[in-house]
Amino acid sequence: MASDEIAVSNTEDGRVVFDVVILSFAKTDSLRRMTEHCLQSLLASENPERISFEVVVIESNHASPRYDYEGVETVYLSPPFNYHRYMNHGIKRGNSPFVAICNNDLSFHQGWASSLLRAFASDDSLYSVSPACSLHHPRNGFELGSGIHYGHGVLREISGWCLVFKRQMLDITGMLDERFYFWYADDDYARTLKEKGIAHGLVTDSVVDHLDSQTLKTHSTLRQWLMTKRSQYVFERKWSGKSRYYFFRKYLKLYLKIPLYLLGVKKIRN
Repeated sequence: MASDEIAVSNTEDGRVVFDVVILSFAKTDSLRRMTEHCLQSLLASENPERISFEVVVIESNHASPRYDYEGVETVYLSPPFNYHRYMNHGIKRGNSPFVAICNNDLSFHQGWASSLLRAFASDDSLYSVSPACSLHHPRNGFELGSGIHYGHGVLREISGWCLVFKRQMLDITGMLDERFYFWYADDDYARTLKEKGIAHGLVTDSVVDHLDSQTLKTHSTLRQWLMTKRSQYVFERKWSGKSRYYFFRKYLKLYLKIPLYLLGVKKIRN
């Protein structure tokens, strides 16, 4: 393959198209600006004559205006928020062979998608990839420009804030499991790929920076803790094979603790 050849085009005019699904909650002006920066950096990251993006932004704040960018569709879904349900809706709206599911707190570097396409082209067995984050991965043992690192480690090879896969992978895995409405979504994705024998790689020539979730910080510590624990138990029920009685006791203990936290008798520990 020539160095400037990235993939077989999937359009009549020779472009490669990515379907990109971005979840947003523009609850404040600063959160709205964060989504706008995400979109602007994405749309400016590639030559549109070679790689273009069909973007669906699923906006949880129904009072927030639509995002006025070419190639960007804004969708308002009914509550309650469910990360995987919203992502599945966005995935189904497209038909491109490459799908990216993304947070809105991202900054896309130039050529990030080109590098991912080269990684896919170099290994037919590779169905799922993540770009590297220049803020996170170097301090966790993954140097930028060090090639493809294969594995299924969450916050290592698998970066839940930006996952890119071949659409045909869904024929093997099915759609995202909607029992995971936020927490443990990337853990379930990783475990599913591992159980199905699907290769995933962290592509360190592709850079998309994760700027940290400001949306999450709008929830109280108690609410974050409670949602995390619920998702942890769903994950364990799916993959551990433990009895229903075991989880009945876990849920009972969880809900009995809530009044103690509210009264300040116990402190929240992750």
